[in-house]
Amino acid sequence: MAKRDVVFPAGRQALYAVNRYSPAIRSNGFLFVSGQVGSRPDGSPEPDLEAQVRLAFDNLNAILSAAGCTFDDVIDVTVFIVDPESNFEEIWKVAQAYWGDAPHPTLTGIGVTWLYGFQFEIKVIAKLPGDNAIHS
Repeated sequence: MAKRDVVFPAGRQALYAVNRYSPAIRSNGFLFVSGQVGSRPDGSPEPDLEAQVRLAFDNLNAILSAAGCTFDDVIDVTVFIVDPESNFEEIWKVAQAYWGDAPHPTLTGIGVTWLYGFQFEIKVIAKLPGDNAIHS
């Protein structure tokens, strides 16, 4: 197996090393991004839900940027929400500020009971710029 082409956002390598996973991997013209949460620099959850969602998107955007991408390059999104019946509207109000214009990426939303102290997580697959194998 070829060595993984890992993408690290600036300043968070230690956090990923402690937790033993890669933030994102480039493969075959795509960027596969691990689930991002609204963690503070030390890895702890931001307690305010709106601020937590903003931090999750900021953390996601830092990884996308490190790979030369933006959210416009995202083709598939999976979100995990603790207690979606109570939290969805507040989360989605914040998410729309980051979502951009149509056409939008595909979306799968999953309600969960636990996210290690977080209320929201987002993972994406993006098309890397300059790859002509996939056409819009």
